Amino acid sequence: MAYALSWLVCLPFVLSKDGAGLLSYRSPIGEDLSLYIFTFGPALAAFIMISITEGMPGIRRLLKQIVLWRVGLRWYLFALVGLPVILVFGTIVVPGNLASFKSMNPLSLLMAYLPYLIYPALLVGGPLGEEPGWRGFALPRLQRRYGPLVGTLILGPIWAFWHVPIWLTAWRAAGMQNLYNVVLFVLFISFWTFVFTWVFNNTRGSVLMAILVHASGDAFPNAILGPLFPASVVLTNNGVNVGYYGLVTAYGVLTLLIVALTKGRLGYEHYQREELDSATAVS
Repeated sequence: MAYALSWLVCLPFVLSKDGAGLLSYRSPIGEDLSLYIFTFGPALAAFIMISITEGMPGIRRLLKQIVLWRVGLRWYLFALVGLPVILVFGTIVVPGNLASFKSMNPLSLLMAYLPYLIYPALLVGGPLGEEPGWRGFALPRLQRRYGPLVGTLILGPIWAFWHVPIWLTAWRAAGMQNLYNVVLFVLFISFWTFVFTWVFNNTRGSVLMAILVHASGDAFPNAILGPLFPASVVLTNNGVNVGYYGLVTAYGVLTLLIVALTKGRLGYEHYQREELDSATAVS
């Protein structure tokens, strides 16, 4: 349902001259509006399914998770500071990126980062429309049925390939017509999914924290990494997006550490306790 709702909204633009140019007509809505509506497919699908299967109690529980902010300062620090540091690490270990470093005024970087984090990424971009679906609805059910490790392995590619329509429009400039870049993108998203699961489980199922991690992970590479390390955002002569190397490295190493340190549980015992407490309170 998430795929259908998002893809159907985006399809008129993708097919038009303004998108992939497969048909000769002009799109009735612009790219920005089309992609903005596109991102809310997962959230809308989640609310529809929960209303059918659980009714108002399920809707209230999801809304409570979306505004669950009392999760401990360390998780906010991870999302806003720790994750960017990890992304810097992944970027500078890729050959050529560190050599391209350009010194910039810290205030200029902050002024570029905060508006991008708050406006396009946090308020009107993907995180707000996606996370109620991927983490609020899909993840708890996948973990319950398959366990945290396998459930996360399943969710990663589902989330990655949901992006297919925008590979044909906005992301063509990022080389998404190149199959190698698609593979790198799926790897990066799949690794990142493990980070989301770990944060979600350890914050008692906070969708708000998933939104913040998503927003930080979207905003920092675009607003800061690109200007600081110009080589990290170029396409090679073969059309390979160098930026994906850094993302795959950063999230890959972090995923290995999380899986090893949690012995594959990804903090699920904390979320299970929260589910049990919620069920007890209801009964």
